[in-house]
Amino acid sequence: MDGIVTDVAVGVKRGSDELLSGSVLNSPNSNMSSMVVTANGNDNKKFKAEDKMDGAPSRVLHIRKLPGEVTETEVIALGLPFGKVTNILMLKGKNQAFLELATEEAAITMVNYYSAVTPHLRNQPIYIQYSNHKELKTDNTLNQRAQAVLQAVTAVQTTNTPISGTTVSESAVTPAQSPVLRIIIDNMYYPVTLDVLHQIFSKFGAVLKIITFTKNNQFQALLQYGDPVNAQQAKLALDGQNIYNACCTLRIDFSKLVNLNVKYNNDKSRDYTRPDLPSGDGQPALDPAIAAAFAKETSLLGLPVAAVPGALSPLAIPNAAAAAAAAAAGRVGMPGVSAGGNTVLLVSNLNEEMVTPQSLFTLFGVYGDVQRVKILYNKKDSALIQMADGNQSQLAMSHLNGQKMYGKIIRVTLSKHQTVQLPREGLDDQGLTKDFGNSPLHRFKKPGSKNFQNIFPPSATLHLSNIPPSVAEDDLRTLFANTGGTVKAFKFFQRDHKMALLQMSTVEEAIQALIDLHNYNLGENHHLRVSFSKSTI
Repeated sequence: MDGIVTDVAVGVKRGSDELLSGSVLNSPNSNMSSMVVTANGNDNKKFKAEDKMDGAPSRVLHIRKLPGEVTETEVIALGLPFGKVTNILMLKGKNQAFLELATEEAAITMVNYYSAVTPHLRNQPIYIQYSNHKELKTDNTLNQRAQAVLQAVTAVQTTNTPISGTTVSESAVTPAQSPVLRIIIDNMYYPVTLDVLHQIFSKFGAVLKIITFTKNNQFQALLQYGDPVNAQQAKLALDGQNIYNACCTLRIDFSKLVNLNVKYNNDKSRDYTRPDLPSGDGQPALDPAIAAAFAKETSLLGLPVAAVPGALSPLAIPNAAAAAAAAAAGRVGMPGVSAGGNTVLLVSNLNEEMVTPQSLFTLFGVYGDVQRVKILYNKKDSALIQMADGNQSQLAMSHLNGQKMYGKIIRVTLSKHQTVQLPREGLDDQGLTKDFGNSPLHRFKKPGSKNFQNIFPPSATLHLSNIPPSVAEDDLRTLFANTGGTVKAFKFFQRDHKMALLQMSTVEEAIQALIDLHNYNLGENHHLRVSFSKSTI
């Protein structure tokens, strides 16, 4: 067939991707041995290539659904983390492109990676699949612009300076030490999940691995790109920016590690190149060798970066009025979070001998105002918890999933239920369902309450307040030791003896103490208030 074909579907993604309109070229009974593709419907810009009909791997990839204004550089950047890009053909009129990598192995790695995590260009999902072509044969005179870009990017790639998208003076460009970034988040008033980090950092190249953890009561992450160039771009663009308006400030530096060893794919760590990894419920995400290497790294900056109001646009996460984490996460395409933010959580793997609606109310109440709790009648190791809004449920989930309560590692996910139903009147459900809607113990009822600024991950150090003058250090030490743990340290606040820090020997003991003693009556009409602290003693 010698004519010009203008509607070509090259390569079919196994599964649901639809063929381009009017195309029958991919039908299994087609026996063409070569194919001609035009760019912009212009008869001159064409290339011939070997045509493979079985959808087998190829070093040529077909990219569809590209945004109209996308550049060659952005398309090339998709392939760079996986190996050398050797050719490109843009079909601007069709919002498509063909990208040729140096080896089939690189192309396979790229397709496997992007089948696990949807690539985005300019905030728009795009589709990548194997082409039927074994190689691109472009007319170089007619594809000069793309070739020039390819040469420029390849030159940039080998000299370790940023690709497009960041304008920095030459003096600001230092050779990137590592493809791994170390990220610390300051002013973390709202949860930052692994998915939110992936969404933000993917704009600068393919993110291969992320490990998140809490160190010195600060949320931190290690994030690995396929190429140090991408890490450098991300650091230049994002260091000092806020994820949400005036909070969750990113502090970024290069890690001394050059490769992360991720053992488990869960909400704390993920290797996007290996979807086969186990979830390793409750296992520490950080490999001991990595933890040791990490401990040697010096701290980044002595002082927190000042929050920059309105510095949200570079991160492309919508500025929800109250930095509504769940809603924002939903709008940037976080899997499993609806844009409205589900208010009901499903908590499983509970210790059914010990757990009560009251204990769940107290623990989850650290992260939001719990409205209702229902321990499931036929499955007493599971419970539904309804929070006041989607932000609070997201906050509780991100902080409490994987923590230990009564000796068991609990799992917290969003429930498909919209509300927690109360039992029918006159029906005795053994006290398994409780309505806390009018509880005087809600921490976040007042808009702008200081409690919003004191939300921290569970930690061994507890913040105590509302202590009456007659209660001494020994009284509090004894009280907390009676919860079954060991009190390691205690310190009254210098200026205000109504407040103190108290450190248990483990996070689990601190969780237990908080459940047992928050709202404990210390006499003189003083009820003790307990929360997690970001400080250590």
